[in-house]
Amino acid sequence: MSQENPLVPASQSSLVLSPKKNQVLENMVGDALSLARQQVGLVPRDNLPAAPTSVTIPWLGLELLPIPAGEFLMGSPEDEEDRCNDETQHLVKISRPYWLAKYPVTQGQWEVAMGENPSYFEDAGKDAPVEDVSWEDAVDFCQKLNEREGKAGRLPEGYQYSLPTEAEWEYACRAGTTTVFAFGDSLSSHQANFNGEYPYGGADNGQYLGTTSPVGNYAPNPWGLYDMHGNVWEWCHDRFGDYPIGSVTDPTGPSIGSGRVLRGGNWDGSARNCRSAYRGGDHPGYRLRHLGFRLCLSPVKK
Repeated sequence: MSQENPLVPASQSSLVLSPKKNQVLENMVGDALSLARQQVGLVPRDNLPAAPTSVTIPWLGLELLPIPAGEFLMGSPEDEEDRCNDETQHLVKISRPYWLAKYPVTQGQWEVAMGENPSYFEDAGKDAPVEDVSWEDAVDFCQKLNEREGKAGRLPEGYQYSLPTEAEWEYACRAGTTTVFAFGDSLSSHQANFNGEYPYGGADNGQYLGTTSPVGNYAPNPWGLYDMHGNVWEWCHDRFGDYPIGSVTDPTGPSIGSGRVLRGGNWDGSARNCRSAYRGGDHPGYRLRHLGFRLCLSPVKK
């Protein structure tokens, strides 16, 4: 049954490389892109820069995994249980590869980059996701990385660290799957950190931790990404608004709107909110104990 989903409070041009930066990218190139396309049947595209096996920010110990170019159906089918009316399915094409962090940004990584730890659940440890951060805070974190990594010559030209777009986030979350979750059509708290008293798809009731948990405690999705379902809501680049009508390429969200998109569900919510297609959102200045984010390295967003 479809449900209304108002703004949910959380309570391209080709890549041209300079000689120096070309060497940076060449040093990272691997065969992950072609392998991923073969595995999930993505549409191949010509003249794309190859995705590396991974990218690491050495001074943070932060690893980003390659996400291949391709296309997918964004949103949910009309018969998906507990879907919302703003999840209209539409074809999205991702024209260029990008990289997405293997885990949400952790308290330890935030503290190294920003000099303090804002997290409510500080006792959860340095490996727990940073939370109590706003969209604006997350953007500041990305900007600091761009400045430092750019000076070090580790940024491929035309790419930047940023929050993922909503399309980049869902594409990576699904990882070639078409089911409700990357793990299938049900979810229990044995698979993700959410309120286990409210599972989905016939899964058994489970534990409710009442807090964040260290990243990587649960199994990854098929592309090796952890905690895409549950733990903390993850800020996205886009303003919150209606999806476009028809197919789109590399969408970046509406041009106007007061809220910013949140994805993935959180430790305090139900499994319903952890669905791959579920859309949350909040004011970009809000800081709450279930708001975090994940880093993306992708073409510069306009």
